[in-house]
Amino acid sequence: MALCPVIGKLLQKRVVLASASPRRREILSNAKDLRTPDVVIGADTIVAVSGLILEKPVDKQDAYTMLSRLSGKEHSVFTGVAIVHCSSKDGQLDAEVSDFYEETTVKFSELSEELLWEYIHSGEPMDKAGGYGIQALGGMLVEHIRGDFLNVVGFPLNHFCKKLVELYYPPRGEDLLRASQDSIPPVDTFENLSDVEAGGSEPRQREAVAGGDRQAGATPKADGSRTAEPPPFPADLLELIDGFKASKALFTACKLKLFDFLKDEAPRKAVDVAGKVDASVCGTERLLDACATLGLLQKSEQGYRNTESSNLYLVSDGEHSLHDFIMYNDRHTWNLFMHLESAIREGTSQHHGALGRTVPDLFQDGPVQSKEDQLRVMGTMHGLAMLTAHPTATAFDLSRFSSACHLGGCTAALARELAREYPRLQVTVFDLPHVLQHASRFQPGGPGTARISFLAGDVFRDSPPRAELYVLSGVLQGWPEDGVPVLPGAPVVCVSPPGASLLLVEAVGDAEDREARAGLSRCLDALLRPRARERSVAEYRRLLEQHGFGDVQVAPAGHGLAALLGTRVAR
Repeated sequence: MALCPVIGKLLQKRVVLASASPRRREILSNAKDLRTPDVVIGADTIVAVSGLILEKPVDKQDAYTMLSRLSGKEHSVFTGVAIVHCSSKDGQLDAEVSDFYEETTVKFSELSEELLWEYIHSGEPMDKAGGYGIQALGGMLVEHIRGDFLNVVGFPLNHFCKKLVELYYPPRGEDLLRASQDSIPPVDTFENLSDVEAGGSEPRQREAVAGGDRQAGATPKADGSRTAEPPPFPADLLELIDGFKASKALFTACKLKLFDFLKDEAPRKAVDVAGKVDASVCGTERLLDACATLGLLQKSEQGYRNTESSNLYLVSDGEHSLHDFIMYNDRHTWNLFMHLESAIREGTSQHHGALGRTVPDLFQDGPVQSKEDQLRVMGTMHGLAMLTAHPTATAFDLSRFSSACHLGGCTAALARELAREYPRLQVTVFDLPHVLQHASRFQPGGPGTARISFLAGDVFRDSPPRAELYVLSGVLQGWPEDGVPVLPGAPVVCVSPPGASLLLVEAVGDAEDREARAGLSRCLDALLRPRARERSVAEYRRLLEQHGFGDVQVAPAGHGLAALLGTRVAR
């Protein structure tokens, strides 16, 4: 293997691996022949997320807690390594210690409860820091990593090799011109290691470079002058700069319904796709390649096919489709961001300039102008609601309620999840007539559908039907400081008897489990609403109490959302 010239210099030494980890034993034994001691190598790995250190789980519940903390988030994997070089002189043991650590950043996908427990029941998490093994089944949990993959497995082999270079390889002047300080030297330079040929075990001390100590961050040139090292390549920044191109490629692919045509299992050639979406072959092939590079398609010699995620979220007629949400971003939100500079300079909404009409919010723009627009906005809200329906419905145990009314329930995505989760619960969706006119288009049937009914009314003006539980979800977020003089759905206060409850679900600015991507999305949306702001859990709690609801309980609802459940008190 390529690293043998480096690791191979240990072959004539007696090496002890001071670790019980089978992963470290495998990594090092693949590189060299482990024998018996005059070098001791010790290592330990931890996982750190949000200031917490995760070691090996003690039981399955501990593994569940660890993996839940990692779900949808970035975390760091640290491995500390110590190399102890032992020698004896006049019967005395002498030890020289060299140590270092390596950090790798790992991003997990959002993990469902079913996937979490299936992985935990496999038994794999129980002897691994952080509760997962990236080299085996745990690899399916990982969205991407930045850094050394083997460090996540348990041993940073590349960094270890560089340390061996420092210990056993004295740099020659010409080598400094050929390689930077932290690189592994060319293979031919290892042929002159006198300590190995002589059978010695003492690490060679680095000799001073002619002309004095080397300057940090500088490389010597042939004439003796020095050139400053270039700054690190800004890969993350360049990815951010190019982000709008990736978004527009996705928007265009969805607009052409490219993913609909590729939802079958059989791969399709670019020419077949081009004919189906009525586009040029060369343009279609480039778009397909771009989508494959973005991880949205799989490309093989047979052609292109959807990934599992694309089949789930990008096919337009899928149950969990985000197609309408993507089209809304392409046709509306994209134009709004074209006016972002004016929004920042003026501190006002730019909906009038971008969309040709004045509206208070992205999703609160009143009756839209056409049936197509109505369906697109409803599809957008339905797609987003499907992502959060299950964690919202299960944030509290609602099994004690037999009737519920979802105020502004739109397509009944949450109502359907409530009915599915609680078999005796009857749910009424209370929303505007033009919304309910199209709601049936988004009802696929299934468990609990028969226990869902629809009633037309205005949440802000009309009294809803009596129920044991009222639900408000995503209604208050983004309203300005002075924009909520009364709680939307305030008629609930008038009709609900003491003992009735209200479930309020909103994005909050202080959610402890706030997922970074969800927080970034809301932060960017807020740029278009200069007077809007996020509210804290405490502010929502006070709002409920002001409207007659006490004993307010709070629970996380996933994706940066918080659920508050209050009970109507007697006046």
